[in-house]
Amino acid sequence: MSAAARDNASWVLPAGTSGSVGWEVEVTDAREGWQHTGLQVATLSGDDSRALDTGEREVIVVPLSGSVAVRVDDAAGGHEIVLAGRESVFAGATDVAYVGRDSRLELAAAGGGRARVALALAQVTPGSAPKPPRHLPVADVPIELRGAGVASREVRNFGVPAVLDADSIIACEVITPAGNWSSYPPHKHDEERPGEETALEEIYYFELQTQRGGPSDHAGRPGGNGGDHSAGTTEGRAPRAVAYHRVYGTADRPIDVLAEVRSGDVVLVPHGWHGPSMAPPGYDLYYLNVMAGPGAERAWLICDDPAHGWVRDTWTSQQVDPRLPFGGTR
Repeated sequence: MSAAARDNASWVLPAGTSGSVGWEVEVTDAREGWQHTGLQVATLSGDDSRALDTGEREVIVVPLSGSVAVRVDDAAGGHEIVLAGRESVFAGATDVAYVGRDSRLELAAAGGGRARVALALAQVTPGSAPKPPRHLPVADVPIELRGAGVASREVRNFGVPAVLDADSIIACEVITPAGNWSSYPPHKHDEERPGEETALEEIYYFELQTQRGGPSDHAGRPGGNGGDHSAGTTEGRAPRAVAYHRVYGTADRPIDVLAEVRSGDVVLVPHGWHGPSMAPPGYDLYYLNVMAGPGAERAWLICDDPAHGWVRDTWTSQQVDPRLPFGGTR
């Protein structure tokens, strides 16, 4: 067995393999080698609901499709937040809710409809004071068009330090149009080097759709791993939609992952260079990133792989992909 296959088994979680009762995806610090971040994904409909005690964690509630009713009970009392959400992750950005430590969180589909929701979680600093719940409207979510040419991608920065006051969590969404590359050049953030790099675990949660104009394909995934795990709410999504993600290490901290990813899959990055995320022609790629680490500074400071960092200089002579942003100009 190759090193890549061994590491895929540790850090790649195909759809349907990491859940628990009520949750399609559940990543926690109970997983060996995982300490700071978490992710839970659920589908809600009718009177169905989910509840969670945050304990020593903080949470960002991210509607993937549909609208989500959020109730938070903390030391200050009860709070009701309704997230308008969106048709799908490819329809545009969404409003989100922040929930601090030592809270009781309850989720339901707003109005008794249907919704899919992700909870991005992070361990808080021991002894830190709870932060109050907040609703970040979609109009306040900054949209960044990063890169150029075939490295163009859209970043929705709802959970970065400049936008959301939190203890340790950093989160965002990335849309990569069909045929483009993102998380590129490969970079890492696994050392504490003041002003240069922060040590952050990272979760990638993926969804895909067939590019507009492509076939609506409902065939199953080869190997029996189900179909499209993005709930089938958007015409044109296809379970055969596929993308690829790479993680590789340093001499001191080796890791070797090359993963074929589809809707509902997760890749964990405990350390090492990660990227590119590759969207083949025909398939648009979405991923939700969740990051946190042990350092005192809440910051996303990265170091490019010096073998590939020069690629950034080529973007100055290229245009940003005109397909961006998804959902139209804000």
